[in-house]
Parts: sequence; C-alpha cells; structure tokens
Amino acid sequence: MSYLNNKTIWITGASSGIGEALARQLSSRSVNLILSARREAELERVKSECSHPEHIRILTLDLADTASHADKVESAIALFGQVDILINNGGISQRSLVKETILDVDRKLMEVNYLGAVSLTKQVLPHMMARGSGHFVVVTSLTGRFGTPYRSGYAASKHALHGFYDSMRAELEDQGISVTLAAPGFVQTNVSLNAFVGDGSKANVMDDAQANGISAEACARSIIKATVKKKREVFIGKEAYGVYVKRFFPGLFARMIKKAKVR
Repeated sequence: MSYLNNKTIWITGASSGIGEALARQLSSRSVNLILSARREAELERVKSECSHPEHIRILTLDLADTASHADKVESAIALFGQVDILINNGGISQRSLVKETILDVDRKLMEVNYLGAVSLTKQVLPHMMARGSGHFVVVTSLTGRFGTPYRSGYAASKHALHGFYDSMRAELEDQGISVTLAAPGFVQTNVSLNAFVGDGSKANVMDDAQANGISAEACARSIIKATVKKKREVFIGKEAYGVYVKRFFPGLFARMIKKAKVR
C-alpha cells in the first residue's frame, strides 16, 4: 500500500505554480485534498481540472492573517475528519537589492513565508499529536541554504523555515511527526511576476532565471517522491550543487554567488 493511500492532504498556495501542480498530481492518487489560497475562483479552477474532484475541498486562507488560522484549521479538520499531511507551500518572493528595500518588505516576507507557515503548523500540530502521526512538508527554497543577490528578505524567511522545522523535527520525530523540507531552485512559475520590489510593489516581470527553471510539474514530482519516502530534506533543480559548493568550498562559493544570474 502506498504511504499516501487514504491520507487527507492540505496544500497551501494551491491556486497556481507548484501548489497547483501538487494538487493535479496528488488528485490522481487515493487521497483527499484540501486546497487553500486567497483566491477562491482560482482554487475552484484548479479543482475542476484535477482528477476525482469529489475528493477535493476548497478552503480559502490568508497566510498573513494568523488570527484566523485556529478557525481555518478547525474547518480543515471538519472537511474530512482529519489532516494527515500539511504541505506548507504558500509564499511570496522578492527582487530587490538590500539598499533599495524598505523594512516593510522584509516584514511582509517574514509574515507570509515564515510566520504564516509556523502559525498554521502550530494550530495543526495538537490534532496530529493526538492521533500519534502527522507529516509536515515545507516548500522552502535553495535560498534557505544560501543567500543570493536580490533575495535578502526572501532568503532570510526561507532560512528561518529550515531552522524552525529542523528543531521541530528533533523534538517530535520520535512521536510520529515527520518533517520534510523541500528546497527547489528556479521553477517555471509566476513567482517573479508577483515578487516584491524594494518599495513593496510587484515586479510584474518574468526574469530569465525563473523562465529557464524546471517545470512546476517536475518540481511537484520530486516533492511527492520525497514525501512518500519521508525524506528529511530534498534539494530540487540544477542549482542544488550550490549547497555542496558552499559547504566544502566556501571561498569559491562566495566568489560564484556574486556573479550569479538570478534575475
């Protein structure tokens, strides 16, 4: 029997990009899905294009509105009676230099990417612990392992996710709670179009690095594979070599990253 069989899986950021690809691929399996994002109409579109829509429910969610998360988790659990796997995928990116970025941008990136995921996790965790099992899959980024130009606040939020979930895993893995950190490099999504620039407005530009990344479908396949294997961490995409260059050749990495074509 597959690890995923009869599981209820909750995906945030499910209205586009990696989240949409995860929903499409998981819907062909014997699972129940809860799809969340802010845009209900887009969630309904994704649901209609998935296999077995009768096993899919829509639950709108604003990651930055942490005060609503307790009620949202209660609603999510009520939809199918349980939540077995929470895929924290929702988030927003950045395309701006440190010297040009107002503090409100850094704050918003942390509120959505880091605190949004942590808040939802803390609300779901008691339910999973009471059942003696649960799995948190966190879609971070390779910038959660190394920072790059134009991504200071984004990289900080992704580094924070790695720190939090590594600590949580150490505390709870022996109590039946699994944590998988999935760190993609560049993926062909609209993330750069919606990314913050220095003044807090949207970039509205598809950068070359994003356009030349792996497909959202390929990324989703890697995430699902890592989830089924209960891998603690997985690096996705051709840029993953940077993790090892930084670890073993930090001086070389420092010279390389300054020249990286990341936009």
